[in-house]
Amino acid sequence: MKKFRKVLDGLTTSSPGGTIGSPSSGSAAGTPTSAPTSKEIDVQETLLSEDFQLCKTVRHGFPHQPTALAFDPVQKILAVGSRTGGIRILGRPGVDCYCQHESGAAVLQLQFLINEGALVTACADDTLHLWNLRQRRPAVLHSLKFNRERITFCHLPFMSKWLYVGTERGNTHIVNIESFVLSGYVIMWNKAIELATKTHPGPVVHLSDCPKDEGKLLIGFESGTIVQWDLRGKKADFRIYYDEAIHSVGWHHEGKQFMCSHSDGSLSMWNLRNTTKPFQVTFPHGKIQKDGRKESCKPILKVEYKTSRNSEPFVIFSGGLSYDKAGRRPTLTIMHGKAITVLEMDYPIVEFMALCETPYNNEVQEPYAVAVLLEKDLIVVDLTQSNFPVFENPYPMDIHESPVTCTAYFADCPPDIIPILYSIGAKHKKTGYSHKEWPVAGGLWTLGSNTYPEIIVTGHADGSIKFWDASAITLQMLYKLKTSKAFEKPKPAEGRAAEMVEEDPFAVQMVSWCPHSRIFCVVGISAHIILYRFSKYEANTQIVSLEVRLQCETEDVITPSENENNPCFSECGSHSPQAHHQHLASPGGVTPEGNKDSVPCLKVKDRMVRVPPGYQAELVIQLLWADGEPPQQITSLDINSAYGLLALGNCNGLAVVDFLQKTILLCVSTLDLYGAADPYQRLTRSPRRNRQSTSEFCMRGLSNFYSDSKKRIRTSYQSLTELSDNQQSVDMERSKSPTSESRENSFSRSRSSSVCSIDRDTKEAITTLQFGESYGRKSDAMPTPCLWVGTSLGVVLLVPMSIPTDQEERTEEPVTIGPSGTVLMLKGSVLRFSFLDCTGALLQSPHEVWRDVNASEEPDRPRRRKLVNFSPSSSQDNCGEGHLAVVCSEKQAKVLLMPSQSCLFVHNITESSFVLRADVVSVCNSVCLACFCANGHVMTLSLPSLRPLMDVNYLPLTDMRIARTFCFTNGGQALYLSSPTEIQRITYSQEMCDNLQEMLGELFTPIETPEAQNRGFLKGFFGGNSHSFDREELFGEASAGKASRSLAQHIPGQAGMEGMKVAASGVMGDLARARVALDERGQRLGELEDRTALMMTSAETFSKHAHELMLKCKDKKWYQL
Repeated sequence: MKKFRKVLDGLTTSSPGGTIGSPSSGSAAGTPTSAPTSKEIDVQETLLSEDFQLCKTVRHGFPHQPTALAFDPVQKILAVGSRTGGIRILGRPGVDCYCQHESGAAVLQLQFLINEGALVTACADDTLHLWNLRQRRPAVLHSLKFNRERITFCHLPFMSKWLYVGTERGNTHIVNIESFVLSGYVIMWNKAIELATKTHPGPVVHLSDCPKDEGKLLIGFESGTIVQWDLRGKKADFRIYYDEAIHSVGWHHEGKQFMCSHSDGSLSMWNLRNTTKPFQVTFPHGKIQKDGRKESCKPILKVEYKTSRNSEPFVIFSGGLSYDKAGRRPTLTIMHGKAITVLEMDYPIVEFMALCETPYNNEVQEPYAVAVLLEKDLIVVDLTQSNFPVFENPYPMDIHESPVTCTAYFADCPPDIIPILYSIGAKHKKTGYSHKEWPVAGGLWTLGSNTYPEIIVTGHADGSIKFWDASAITLQMLYKLKTSKAFEKPKPAEGRAAEMVEEDPFAVQMVSWCPHSRIFCVVGISAHIILYRFSKYEANTQIVSLEVRLQCETEDVITPSENENNPCFSECGSHSPQAHHQHLASPGGVTPEGNKDSVPCLKVKDRMVRVPPGYQAELVIQLLWADGEPPQQITSLDINSAYGLLALGNCNGLAVVDFLQKTILLCVSTLDLYGAADPYQRLTRSPRRNRQSTSEFCMRGLSNFYSDSKKRIRTSYQSLTELSDNQQSVDMERSKSPTSESRENSFSRSRSSSVCSIDRDTKEAITTLQFGESYGRKSDAMPTPCLWVGTSLGVVLLVPMSIPTDQEERTEEPVTIGPSGTVLMLKGSVLRFSFLDCTGALLQSPHEVWRDVNASEEPDRPRRRKLVNFSPSSSQDNCGEGHLAVVCSEKQAKVLLMPSQSCLFVHNITESSFVLRADVVSVCNSVCLACFCANGHVMTLSLPSLRPLMDVNYLPLTDMRIARTFCFTNGGQALYLSSPTEIQRITYSQEMCDNLQEMLGELFTPIETPEAQNRGFLKGFFGGNSHSFDREELFGEASAGKASRSLAQHIPGQAGMEGMKVAASGVMGDLARARVALDERGQRLGELEDRTALMMTSAETFSKHAHELMLKCKDKKWYQL
């Protein structure tokens, strides 16, 4: 705990990090007239460095670029591997785990050790990894790196500790899963095929043991060669040479026949009694043409052959369609007897797997579902119903349904908001799902004790908004809102306008939400803002449209002002607020030169529309084209439900809208906000000069946010993605400002309050806005409603407002706004404002309590607005107390005392980089300033002293997506879009890190392995002695010897049982490992005792039944039996 005191004795602008006083403030010396001459601020800071630790919590969404799929039929958990080396392990809702290979190599194949709590992964860097799933955060136990051969296929028989590994050279190696070392037993390709064969059979594409005899291994080579290898005799039982390449093989459970899929779209059936030719070849989707030939078909990439007790076998395969059907979607075909069902998929199929009742391959399989992994989705098909419906997926796999363009994170929301959003959203859910429960139901998860309501909001390229329940580290869709419904469908443009039109005109750029009043604002890429109110009732409404013309005509040459009292102003950049008070659409159209002028980008529906319950559009604000130039993108927004005001800004200026009276209160250029305190000199210019580059930049397509196209990104963070050629290092590239409106001319941010170095053609954008109760002038004695304005040049301006307090007056009397001319300076673009009281507690912005505007009101009791934290100035009790203002920019943070505007604390956050996101958040019953920098550092600073508490080099900025979606929230949490399809949540709170183990689900739960079915006397007598195969005797070091050391290298893992650390070494480490070994041995002995007891019970029952049968039949003749 740190306690500090700062005595303010008539502080002036000479305080550390002094501010620039405004000549119009009424005090030449800058001394506040309302503050006491001697004032003591006593704030006890409770946050320490020990309260912070950064770690990942959970990842939501669909695994990006999936490559592999696996399922444990006993534990009922599913694993998905990705091209970037990630693994997602899914169970019942709440059981969702993400693991990452350190190498980042693509996952080629996944193999569960069924009911053992372990997973084997084969990666593209020819390394095998063994993951321990018996801990809540899985870790690698062993790794095996192949040096001379490339891994192509792996197979692990059920209840076996020997893994078969096929390679690109055609060899098959065997790995001991327990020790993760190679056996000396190797099946070389030249021994598997006949010596007379002159060609190489190709890579191994399939390995499986015969269901009838585990001592027989079926090896499939890419060229079409199939070999059944006798593991005991070390020879081939038979060899099949087929003309078509093989993609996969599926056994019948009796082990007498198998099915192959081929590159020509055919399926071949083989019988072990006669392997000279297939006894059946079918082209499921190949029709006979008029000339009698089969039409050519695409390859069947995988086939599964599963039997059922009460029906015909299931043959399930992907691909195989004829080539002549161009543009047809990917398909999964299910052949059940004579019935053929073709299921069309929205995305290409990566992998599929039949989910069966038994883990034994020599029993009737009884498939009940098919898990299909697509490129951008995961679906499970119900095989128990004739129409094959899909199961409703409980995981949030559709975050990327339309590309995510922005995110917002709200923790500790009002508790009633989640149920009401869910109830509204549930009415619009899709139907037609299977009535059965989701089959991937493994693991264990319980709701933690430290849960509170959390909501994540995502904006998308198609204009849709999704609200997600993020409580207790889960994610569930609550409600979906389509902003495009407020507009008419856009007509195709022509000429130059067509070149500048947006690919996604409704794409969401930013959102602003007040959970208390439930007012929601959306900023779109077409320079439009939609204001929504929430209602539980449907209504007939007409959307009000306001049009704003924000066009700056100042010369883009800015120089430091030598004399602030004698600035040079631009008359053509001036706008009169009164000229924009009308809310009717201003007349506009096409200029004589053929350019658009005074028209918006989109057309709002101008008729009465029926809107369903939920969020209902009330007001649309659009910026207008001017002189053939499209409107500049909106860079900042704030809304206050208590004031009834909305403020928006861009690189041209600021506009304030009264959404209660539906009028425009203020529309000014950035320059006019300064008054007489402009620290820069700006030169006038011709209105038509140098306009081309601006318009080209303005209307760039938003598709760059989520595609790999080389077009420049139209965003306030533009300089992050397009790095100039004259930069020497990545650090220098990252140190550029993200809010520069012109990428080629981004300027240096290193300056003081009196010195500034700015390149040509740089516009000053409004980068952040904040409504709140504050002091608009140094002479103010009481707080009044104010608007804090921050610009890309590091300037902070205050705009005081006079708002009628009476409800009737508020709807009739105008709100008066007048910029005070007060100017503060920081380095870099201003990113965030926040306010604290003099005890260091966070001051909440005034807000209105939600009321349903469509609810029926009693005539004698009209409903009144209920405001919180908004008091008229006449009733201010603590008028002389003042408050603290926290201002954070790209480079530094300052804490100011209001109303004196004295700078109490300054902290330079970074010199070589810049801050991308900053928020004042509550952590551990206190507040701090959290920052995310472009160089990947996540930092927290104490408030108000700005003392560094945490600085972690967490995430280098490698993708624009991270910069656009990173956001902090209360409770020590943050999130960002880690891939186009996944949201990664992190925590920087030590308390949450400590409780994370309890919050996560358990992947492994103790389940008794199902017993194998009794094969019967005759099957056991005539079916061969398949259970006498001893792999240990055959593959062990005693009989097979050691493998070559140069072939593969064993790499020990970093994790044993949960709680053991890599740092455990020496005697204590040996003791810990010995204790773990004893625990595991004791566990195995306990399981052995349980199994022995079960066997004894079974034997006694059998003896009893046999004795009863003997007594029943002993006096009967043989012909009476």
